[in-house]
Amino acid sequence: MNLDRPSRPKIPGQAARVLLWGFIVLIVLAGPWARPGWAIRLKDIASFKGVRPNQLIGNGLVVGLNGTGDGTNVDFNTQELANFLAQLGINASRDKLKVKNIAAVAVTAVLPPFARVGSRIDVLVSSLGDAKSLQGGTLLLTPLKGVDGQVYALAQGPVSVGGFTAGGAAGGGVTKNHPTAGRIANGATVEREIPFDFAGKDEFILSLHDSDFTTSQRIVKAINHHLRGSYSHSRDGGTVAIKLPPGYKDRAIPLLASLENLEITPDAAAKVVIDERNGTVVMGANVRLSTVAIAHGNLMVQIKERPRVSQPLPFSEGETVVVPDTSVTIKEGENHLMVLPEGVSIGQVVRALNAIGVTPRDLIAILQAIKAAGALQAELEII
Repeated sequence: MNLDRPSRPKIPGQAARVLLWGFIVLIVLAGPWARPGWAIRLKDIASFKGVRPNQLIGNGLVVGLNGTGDGTNVDFNTQELANFLAQLGINASRDKLKVKNIAAVAVTAVLPPFARVGSRIDVLVSSLGDAKSLQGGTLLLTPLKGVDGQVYALAQGPVSVGGFTAGGAAGGGVTKNHPTAGRIANGATVEREIPFDFAGKDEFILSLHDSDFTTSQRIVKAINHHLRGSYSHSRDGGTVAIKLPPGYKDRAIPLLASLENLEITPDAAAKVVIDERNGTVVMGANVRLSTVAIAHGNLMVQIKERPRVSQPLPFSEGETVVVPDTSVTIKEGENHLMVLPEGVSIGQVVRALNAIGVTPRDLIAILQAIKAAGALQAELEII
């Protein structure tokens, strides 16, 4: 019995070529139309006015450190410790408090929208003094205030540090990550609410994260199509006003939930961002070039210097001296002139510049020169 796999029927050479060319033509014709859209939810590019987090801050004291707290040069930690002991009914002299197991810290948190009394939020703890590590420490009760000076949360608990430090008496040591900053998960309890009521509102304001007139008009069109009426309009490139439809007088929350899940295709301005410090170049999809010719050649100058011993002639009165031996080498690249036609896309720009062998550093110089020549149809931003 023959257990070999059955052979596939052979396609004649002419038929195979016809199928191959037909497949290539299908891909070429379907290319511009087969690209999937990159629509984004409305909640990811905009937010409703008033629905926003608020920053909280406070200063506290971390105790229980194993000799890695603030040193004697920091005196405000002892002041905080004396104040804390005074609240407990213990009168301690501030001048006699010389401990290394405490550290003064800044405590920060973000109060999310619609947080209610009793909700728990995360807090970040960062050293204010010269503490070496907060590992193993416990944050004492710390009030967290807003910009209005009111206390909105109370923080307390053990600090979790994602690192450590270990050292010897001679001054050497090992440090992993950042041991002077940590986090307390659910370490603060909300004590005051920020009032925000949807009842009685007949208009809502939608604020775009990145202002753009085109994106704003697309949002208006999508909202009106969803609500089947002219209930929204653009106030400017970053603000869209939405009127409450008659059928949603007592159902504003379901309306906003349905609107924030609408898919929008945001528009973006043509921009090239350059970071010269580390040689990073980022170009947007809408970057275009006018017709321009580019030639880029690297000029490398290498100077080598070696010490050489100069011996005097026999029976002469000279001395043996060390003189420098310097050699200079100059090399210049031989890249040819390349013409980029008008209206080329970002992919064509990258392929063309890679063809002449540019590095990210070279690309920065080329893009700046193209912008100076007026051929780069995009905003050039250097950070």
